Amino acid sequence: MYLLYSVLIVAFFAVMSPYLAYQAVRYRKYVRSLPQRLGYLPLSFNLDGDESIWIHAVSVGEVLTARALLPELRTRYPRLRVFLSTTTMTGQEIARNNLQYVDAVFYFPFDLGFIVNRTLALVRPRLFIMMETEIWPNLLRACRRAGVKTMLVNGRISSRSYPRYRLARPFFRRVLGDVDRFCMQGDESARRIVDIGADPSRVAVTGSLKFDSLEVPGAPAVDRGRNRVLRYFRVSPGRPVVIAASTLKGEEEPVFEAFQRIRATITNALLIVAPRRPERFDEVERLARRSGWSVARRSELPVDSEPRYDVVILDTIGELAQLYQVATAVFVGGSLVDAGGHNILEPAVFGKAIVFGPHMQNFAEIARTFLDNGAAIQVRNGRELEPALVELLRNPIRRASLGAAARALVEANRGARSKSLAVIAQLLQTDEPGHVVPFRVVH
Repeated sequence: MYLLYSVLIVAFFAVMSPYLAYQAVRYRKYVRSLPQRLGYLPLSFNLDGDESIWIHAVSVGEVLTARALLPELRTRYPRLRVFLSTTTMTGQEIARNNLQYVDAVFYFPFDLGFIVNRTLALVRPRLFIMMETEIWPNLLRACRRAGVKTMLVNGRISSRSYPRYRLARPFFRRVLGDVDRFCMQGDESARRIVDIGADPSRVAVTGSLKFDSLEVPGAPAVDRGRNRVLRYFRVSPGRPVVIAASTLKGEEEPVFEAFQRIRATITNALLIVAPRRPERFDEVERLARRSGWSVARRSELPVDSEPRYDVVILDTIGELAQLYQVATAVFVGGSLVDAGGHNILEPAVFGKAIVFGPHMQNFAEIARTFLDNGAAIQVRNGRELEPALVELLRNPIRRASLGAAARALVEANRGARSKSLAVIAQLLQTDEPGHVVPFRVVH
């Protein structure tokens, strides 16, 4: 089955090669990262061949979540180097520019046996940590053969991916047998991973590490961020600001329609749109101009002044989380289209009123908790977005209630970091305190 899996990977790249070539030429994607994806890291990467902890975080969200573990890993295991890999270019950029306590960042290798073996020989991990849902069969098998401990941290199995995993359950039972521990976000994800083949004695519910990864408002790191990005958004007191965060194709149109209604009665309102993918910046700017708005990009704004525009396109990487501080209301994208939703915790930590659409499969447990506690608003479609945002901008009491509940939930749900670190200590066979109770299936 591993041979078939490897053949399918090669076939996939063969079929996708024209698209990948286009992306490489049009957007300069994959060109510089190709050697690392083939397992060729710079000679200076691990020159002395030190043992390490290898963390893999696919993209921006996983990278920012991983930072919750990094200071403690550096403190507790000073003799081990800490390496972090990403799959996407944006994840790589965030990791290189925003993470401390990491010795080096590199691109994740293609999951083919000879490539992952080459990478393992250079990285020399004692522990390989996968963030959220990254399960790579050939790499996990190579880790087991090399005596490398492996674990899934902040694990989740979404309702969308669960049926696909179940279809290949005989294969995944073998793959998951190569994972030493599973730290899952919630009971539902724990039940699902056990159902597709994980040993229940290796599964623990540790909570969502995303809560612990959020910087507390007022902390020095956040203050430095405020002094940097907010210098371009010196918004006048009382000027409403709507942020449409991490939007995908098909979501900007309803946002602009809602903003049209808002501006009918609140003439000085500002809309900030943050497209999820950098290659869509031009497209979203054209959409905004066709809607009749005066538009600027964040990269064009003068420092220490108020944006004199109707709409600002956030065309920078890594500033959105800090920019939530100026928001009056926030729409979190990836949720009006069937993409699974995006992170609602970053605006929540600043006590902001949050709106999202019906498709929140990737954050199902968190979204449900927020709705059950009156900490967010869910709309069923783009038509409902307009009245939801208008009502929030007109009703400061409603905004304050939602924001306070959201901030309280963030603080109440911290704690996954210490539980995850306890599992890491067990795997590395240290004397660190802490015990995590394995997950038990109740019939």
